[in-house]
Amino acid sequence: MKRIITGIIIVIFFSLGLRGQNSDFITVENGIFMLKGSPYYFIGTNYWYGAMIATKASYGDRERLLKELDQMKEAGINNLRIYVGSEGPDDMPFRVTPTLQPSPGMYNDDLLEGLDYLLSEMGKRGLYAILFLNNSWDWSGGYSQYLNWNGYGTIPYPSVKPNTWTEFICYAAQFIQCDECQRQFALHVRYIISRTNRYTGLKYIDDPAIMTWEIGNEPRAFSQDNIPAFRKWISSVASLIKELDPNHLVTTGTEGQHGCEESLELFETIHSTPDIDYLTMHIWPKNWQWLDINDIKGSLDTSIKNSNDYIRAHLEIANRLNKPIVLEEFGLPRDFHGYSPMETTKCRDRYYKNAFNQVIASAKKGGRLAGCNFWTYSGYGRATEGHIFWQPGDDYMGDPPVEEQGLNSVFNTDTTIKLISDYNHKLSKILKLPER
Repeated sequence: MKRIITGIIIVIFFSLGLRGQNSDFITVENGIFMLKGSPYYFIGTNYWYGAMIATKASYGDRERLLKELDQMKEAGINNLRIYVGSEGPDDMPFRVTPTLQPSPGMYNDDLLEGLDYLLSEMGKRGLYAILFLNNSWDWSGGYSQYLNWNGYGTIPYPSVKPNTWTEFICYAAQFIQCDECQRQFALHVRYIISRTNRYTGLKYIDDPAIMTWEIGNEPRAFSQDNIPAFRKWISSVASLIKELDPNHLVTTGTEGQHGCEESLELFETIHSTPDIDYLTMHIWPKNWQWLDINDIKGSLDTSIKNSNDYIRAHLEIANRLNKPIVLEEFGLPRDFHGYSPMETTKCRDRYYKNAFNQVIASAKKGGRLAGCNFWTYSGYGRATEGHIFWQPGDDYMGDPPVEEQGLNSVFNTDTTIKLISDYNHKLSKILKLPER
C-alpha cells in the first residue's frame, strides 16, 4: 500500500514538473518569465481597444483586427495589453463606448463575444494577452463609475469645464474606501474570469493565450490617507484572482513610484505579496514635464536620462523581490507634436530604441527587466477629419477619447514598425527562437 501511495505521489510531482517546464502558460521561475521551458522576454504593445473591434456588432471591424494581428505578428509583437471592457452608460462625455457593463452586473454580450473572438485569434497566432480589469481614470468608467453607481454623485469629468483634475482625483479617491464599490468590482472579476470562450470552448482559466490578469490600469491610492486601504485592496483582489485562476499570472498595472504617491516603499509593498507575480511600471515624459513639446528634439536627452533613472530605481526593487518587471506603458508624441501619420517620428523612434535596448540587454544576462509594451498601436485606424477627439462612430485608436487621436499612436505605415521588427528579431536570436 505504501509503495502504491509513494508511486502516485511521484507521478503527481513529475506531472507538475513537466507542466512547469513545458506548459503553454507563461510562468515565473527564479525571477524570470518562462514559456515551454525557455526564458520569455518581449517587446509588445498596448492594444486596449482590441475586444471592441473584434465584435461582430456594427462598431466592430474584424477585417481590420485580423490585418492588425497579422502585422503585429510579422513585426514579432506577441504580447498585447488589452482592456477587458469599460463601465457605465454610453452617454457620458469623453468616454469610450459602447461599454461592457452599462450597469452593475449587466453585460453587453456583443463585447463579451468580441473578447472571446480576440482571444481565439490571438491563440491561433501565438500571441499573449495582458488583460486589465479596472481603470483609475475617467475615460472608461472605472473607479469613478463604481462611485457614481453607489450614490457618490455626478462624476466631475476633468475634460468638462469648469471641472478640474483636482476635483476628479478627490472624487475618484473615494473608491479606495468604498466597500460596496469594491464588492461590485469583485463580482465583475469573478464573472469575467469564470467565462468560457464561445469560439474555442476553453474556460478562460485554461486558455494559454491569456498571460496575465491585471488588477487595473494605473490603480492609485490618490491620497496619503488611502495608502493602508489601497495596500489591502490590491492584496485582496490579487488573492481573489489566484483563488479563481491558479494558472495565470497576476500583476497590479501601476505606473510605479509616480502612481504610488511618489513612494517606492509603497510600490515595493504592493508587489511583495506572493499573489502578485511580477512588477509593472509606466513612463510618460510629456505628462511628467520631462519633455518640452515645443522642443521635443532638444528635450529628448533629458527624457531618456530621467526614464533610465526611473527604470533603474524600480529594477532594484524587482531584483530585491526576485520577480520580473515590465515597462508596460511608455510613449512619446511625433516630432512636432502633430497627430497625422504623415508627420515624422525620429525622436519617438530614438526613445523607443532606448527602451528596447534595455530589454535586449536584460535578456542577454537573464535579468529581471522582462519586457515592454509601447503605447500605443493604432494600426490601420485613422482619426476622423474635422475633430481631434474621439466620437462614437470614429475608428478606435490607441489614444483614449480624452486624448487627441494620433497623439501617441503607432500607425501601420510608421517607420517605427520596422524598428520594432528589427529589435524583436534581435530578441529572437538571443532567445534562440525560430525565425518568423
